[in-house]
Amino acid sequence: MELTHYASCSSHYLPKLLSPHKPPQWWNPTPRGKSSNNWSAKPSNMRFSKWVVAAVGSGAEAETVVVEKPKLQPFLVFEGCPAPLGATARDGGVNFAVYSGNAVSATLCLISASDLEEDRVTEQISLDPLTNKTGDVWHVFLKGNFENIVYGYKFDGKFSPEEGHYYDSSRLLLDPYAKAVISRGEFGILGPEGNCWPLMAGMIPSSDAEFDWEGDLPLKYPQKDLIIYEMHVRGFTRHESSRTKFPGTYHGVVEKLDHLKELGVNCIELMPCHEFNELEYFSYNSVLDDYRVNFWGYSTVNYFSPMIRYSSAGIHNCGHDAINEVKLLIREAHKRGIEVLMDVVFNHTAEGNENGPILSFRGVDNSVYYMLAPKGEFYNYSGCGNTFNCNHPIVRQFILDCLRYWVTEMHVDGFRFDLASIMTRGSSLWDALNVYGNPAEGDSLTTGTPLSSPPLIDMISNDPILRGVKLIAEAWDAGGLYQVGMFPHWGLWSEWNGKYRDIVRQFIKGSDGFSGAFAECLCGSPNLYQEGGRKPWNSINFVCAHDGFTLADLVTYNKKHNNANGEDNNDGENHNNSWNCGQEGEFASISVKKLRKRQMRNFFLCLMVSQGVPMIYMGDEYGHTKGGNNNTYCQDNYMNYFRWDKKEESLSDFFRFCCLMSKFRQECESLGLNDFPTAERLQWHGRTPGMPDWSKTSRFVAFTMVDSVKGEIYVAFNTSHLPIIITLPERPGYRWQPLVDTSKPAPFDFLSNDVPERDTAVKQYSQFTEANLYPMLSYSSIILLLCPVDENA
Repeated sequence: MELTHYASCSSHYLPKLLSPHKPPQWWNPTPRGKSSNNWSAKPSNMRFSKWVVAAVGSGAEAETVVVEKPKLQPFLVFEGCPAPLGATARDGGVNFAVYSGNAVSATLCLISASDLEEDRVTEQISLDPLTNKTGDVWHVFLKGNFENIVYGYKFDGKFSPEEGHYYDSSRLLLDPYAKAVISRGEFGILGPEGNCWPLMAGMIPSSDAEFDWEGDLPLKYPQKDLIIYEMHVRGFTRHESSRTKFPGTYHGVVEKLDHLKELGVNCIELMPCHEFNELEYFSYNSVLDDYRVNFWGYSTVNYFSPMIRYSSAGIHNCGHDAINEVKLLIREAHKRGIEVLMDVVFNHTAEGNENGPILSFRGVDNSVYYMLAPKGEFYNYSGCGNTFNCNHPIVRQFILDCLRYWVTEMHVDGFRFDLASIMTRGSSLWDALNVYGNPAEGDSLTTGTPLSSPPLIDMISNDPILRGVKLIAEAWDAGGLYQVGMFPHWGLWSEWNGKYRDIVRQFIKGSDGFSGAFAECLCGSPNLYQEGGRKPWNSINFVCAHDGFTLADLVTYNKKHNNANGEDNNDGENHNNSWNCGQEGEFASISVKKLRKRQMRNFFLCLMVSQGVPMIYMGDEYGHTKGGNNNTYCQDNYMNYFRWDKKEESLSDFFRFCCLMSKFRQECESLGLNDFPTAERLQWHGRTPGMPDWSKTSRFVAFTMVDSVKGEIYVAFNTSHLPIIITLPERPGYRWQPLVDTSKPAPFDFLSNDVPERDTAVKQYSQFTEANLYPMLSYSSIILLLCPVDENA
């Protein structure tokens, strides 16, 4: 009988074929060996109810046909395409494609919002390996209404850890290419029945999901001009003093971007914003009477998804709103002239070792995604239980696809790669054939061997999209591989310069034997980068970062005080190169507190006058303290929260100094050079002009720099415990005029034009400067400007 129409039926129920040879099915492909001519044949796993429709004819000859319909909105199922991987909205439906080379069966799982809350799968679509698999990629195309539906996969195969396989057909797995992960919606809140790992599923994309970028284009600053600010999204506005509408979120950061503009920052580096589970370490902490969480986020669950619980929208609209909130942050940062970098963790995942959860990669294809020993054990170069198999052909393509997505779709300006040295190690089952296409004689590289030309770094460096963004390596890993100054770079990669941090800390606190190394740091570390053909901007200079003491704690504590972490002070770095200035802890004499402020100014001044790219850690601009805790990874509290009230207190003191120093750096053409300074521009001095002292006991370093904007500047550091009087270089017709002296209290530490009685303060030095001298107190640094004598009359 020929049906003429469906009562109350929309057109997407009709069999609109993508291929004349492959009719669609309801949910399931037709089982192998069965006829597929009946497009409405129902599979055994569907639930149906009666539905009356009209039929051909009229009057007495009219017939009424009763058919069955699913209780849930039905989908038309087609064979789909193997590319691109992930869920892709197109042609009026969604294509699902996932790689799994070792699975024997695959099932696409669709989950309603209500069922997700109950930790159960709504419907399952078995994929036929004959029609829904191309090579090692499983795929299917669906048409229907995907509103409030998310997805995941189940795979079957060997469960044989000793062979590297962890297949379990009962487990729902995240698609590694899912663009948003839907589970819990609020940071720190447990799932149903106190579950820290409730069911997680991927967002299904929509073809009509749009975001108004308002013409946003990449800023493309030369890297030499950057001032980077390392920021934690939640920590930046979570404290009540932020007074933001949506504290602890991407929206909250948007509300406070003007603070960064005021500070002089033109680039923010976001600590991990890929989806992670903050409840990973959830446990009661009796020391603080609260709960330990994974606050920093260096434990990725999914690399394409933004951290949903950093958004004010949470899981609303199945993650679409959260994605748009990240885009809003990036768009608004760009409007203010601020680039956005992401801290990415491609060295390990949240699945840990063999005792960890099976969430995604392990259940999809463990032996591909992780670096394994011959008997299936996990290599642990990350120190976190597993190591991502970065140079495996499938994995390196995955990483490339992910980075491209964040650049093209999310408009990020670059990446900082956590423990990047892992990305240079040989993959499991490494051989030249699976990388270069031909064998190499005598190639006996074992898993994890450092490679001189790692394929992943090669691919990123020569990718037409990625070679145009900022690429920053943390050039070491937990397996002992330390590559600062030696990271494979293709002329593009910069490095977190850990040697700069250590040398500057030692010299500023007054340790002997570091004057020459300190001078190298001021020049952009040519000893590390010049020979390899790199430039000063390949060095990311920092004194403090999230990992370690804050700037205030660096001058307040000799030892770490990590008891609040509940690990008996056994966690965190023991060698901090810190100095408490005479007394341990915040409660100290007035003289000690003054010296601490002076040292903080010394560190910040050093950062701003060094060649290379300075990086500031969030909160250091006002002197944030964590009470001596140098490993606050688990603290969702005041230790990691930016204190906006303390920033206000510091407006006329250290924060003012930081703002003025940042501005001064940006004004000076000579402090952000594209190449290492030569003798034509830079001259070293000791206490006597032109006679630098590089002896082991020297604690004085000074230099003059020719500057096309300022004329010439003189910078000096006295890290001795004794005051000195220095002789300045003679410049006939000119006189040196003080601008910065860290030994002075605010506002006289930086003599900007708006300082009351500025002229009087300058004249107090005239008896020295007229004689080409300058007095420096102990532990102080200065900047002098060369001015014509007539202007000082």
